[in-house]
Amino acid sequence: MSAAHLLRHSRKLRSLRNVVDCERSGLARYFSTGSGSFAVKENGVEKRIGGARFSQYTQSGNNLETCKVSVGGVNGSSTFRGTLTNRISSGVTGLNGSLSCGRVASARSFSSSADLPPHQEIGMPSLSPTMTEGNIAKWVKKEGDKVAPGEVLCEVETDKATVEMECMEDGYLAKIVQGDGAKEIKVGEVICVTVEEEGDIEKFKDYKPSSSDAPVAPSESKAKSEPVEPKAEEKVPAKAPEPKAPRTQEASRSGDRIFSSPLARKLAEDNNVPLSSVKGTGPDGRILKADIEDYLAKGGKSETFAASGLDYTDIPNAQIRKVTANRLLASKQTIPHYYLTVDTRVDNLIKLRGELNPQQEAAGGKKISINDLVIKAAALALRKVPQCNSSWMNDFIRQYNNVNINVAVQTEHGLCVPVVRDADKKGLGTIGEEVKQLAQRARDNSLKPQDYEGGTFTVSNLGGPFGIKQFCAIINPPQSAILAIGSAEKRVIPGSSDGQYEFGSYMSVTMSCDHRVIDGAIGAEFLKAFKGYIENPTTMLL
Repeated sequence: MSAAHLLRHSRKLRSLRNVVDCERSGLARYFSTGSGSFAVKENGVEKRIGGARFSQYTQSGNNLETCKVSVGGVNGSSTFRGTLTNRISSGVTGLNGSLSCGRVASARSFSSSADLPPHQEIGMPSLSPTMTEGNIAKWVKKEGDKVAPGEVLCEVETDKATVEMECMEDGYLAKIVQGDGAKEIKVGEVICVTVEEEGDIEKFKDYKPSSSDAPVAPSESKAKSEPVEPKAEEKVPAKAPEPKAPRTQEASRSGDRIFSSPLARKLAEDNNVPLSSVKGTGPDGRILKADIEDYLAKGGKSETFAASGLDYTDIPNAQIRKVTANRLLASKQTIPHYYLTVDTRVDNLIKLRGELNPQQEAAGGKKISINDLVIKAAALALRKVPQCNSSWMNDFIRQYNNVNINVAVQTEHGLCVPVVRDADKKGLGTIGEEVKQLAQRARDNSLKPQDYEGGTFTVSNLGGPFGIKQFCAIINPPQSAILAIGSAEKRVIPGSSDGQYEFGSYMSVTMSCDHRVIDGAIGAEFLKAFKGYIENPTTMLL
C-alpha cells in the first residue's frame, strides 16, 4: 500500500507529509513526565494506560521499550522507535513494518477490526506508587460528550484519596466501560473508549473490551469449559493427597487479595455479598459467577464466618483502609521495631505559644498549635541527627537531604498522612497554615498525590485531640521512624530548695525505630535533641 493511504487514514498523521522521508523526524508530541500514560498492544488494539497529570510521577529513560499498533482495514503500517527521557519523543525509521513506540504518551490507537473506526481505549491509571486497583467515584463526562486536554473525565478513588483523572487528547467519549461506583478495577483495565469523530460514537454502543484486556487471567469461560481435574486422581495411591479445598481457599486469599472474575464481582456487589465469604472453585481458587450464585442459592450463609446467635453488620472496606491495613501489616512483619520513650517538660512551650498567638491573630494569621511546635522541633532534630531521616534500601541506607514530615490525620475514610515539605526551613505560622489546609483536604477526601507522597518522617499525635497519655505507633514504610505524641499532664516535682515542691507539665513522647537503620544510641540522640527544642523552644526561632 502507499504511504498516502496510511497518512489519510487519520487526521493525526496528516501533518507528517513533509517528514515521512526524514530518517529521524519527530513524530510524537512532547509530554511532561507527569503524564503517567503509555501505550501497549493487545490483540491488535493499542491501549493507553494512564492519563492523569501528576508532577510527582517520573519514568526511567534508560531502556528502549517498544509496542505495536495495527491499523484496521489497512495492510501496511509504520515503524517508530523511541527512548524515554524526561520528555518523550519518537523518530520515524521506515514505513515497511509494524508501528512500535517507546511508551509513547497518549498515542492514537486503531482497531484491528474493520467494523470499528479508530479509537482509543483508556485504562485505569496508576495514580500512586502503591496503587494496584482503583474505584470509579463518578464520571464527570457522559457518553457522547466532547473532551479536550485538561478536562476532567472522572473521579478515581485510589488507595490514598479521590483524584480527578484528566483527558489527554481531543475527541469524544464514545463508551464508558466501568460506570459510576465500579470497584476493584485493576490498573490497566479498560474504563472507557474515546474516538476522533462524533459520528463514530454510535458504533460503540454495544462495545465490550476483549477478554484479554482484563489484567486478571485466565478467563471465566475457559475455567468453565475446562474444569480442573481433582489432583487426587493423578497422584500415586501410596501417597495421601492433600485436601484441595483448603489449598484453593488459601490461594484465593494470598496476600489479602481475593481473585474473582468481573462478572462475579459485579454480581457480589449487586447483592451485597462479601467476596471473603465465598469459596472460589476456579483456577487457583478464583471466584466465578457460579460461586456467587451458589452462595445466594444457599441463602448467603458463609461456611467460614457464620456464627449462630450473633447479630452483626458487614461494613465494606474503603480502598484507603485496605491499603493502610496491608502496609501496616507488612511494616510489623518486616521491620524490626523498637521503642524509646522520653518525658519532656512543656511549660516553656505553652508559654511561648501564648506569646506568639496574639501576634499571629493581629497579623491575620491562624493560631499556632502545640502540634505545630512539635513538628518544627522534630524537623530541627532530624537536621541535627540525619541518620533518623533515612530509609532501608536492602543494599544501602538512603539518607534524605529534605526533611519532609508526614502528619497523621484521622478521617471517616481511614488514616491519611499528608506531608509538610521542608519543615525545618519553614516558620511556625507557615507550618500551622499548611497542616490545617492538608487536614481539611484529607477529611474532604480531596488530597492530591503531591500532598502525601515524599515524606521522610512521621508524627502522630493522639495526646492533644484524644488525651492519650502514651502509645507506640507503627512505622510508615519506607521511613525508618515515627514519633508518637502523648498528652501533657501536670506533675508534682521537687522545687529549688529542700522540702519545696512545684507543678510542671510533662508530655510523653515515644519514638518507634527501625533497628536496621537506627541504632539505639542514634535514636536516643534524636530524642535528646527533640527534648532540647521542646523545653527551650526559643532556640527553634534562631
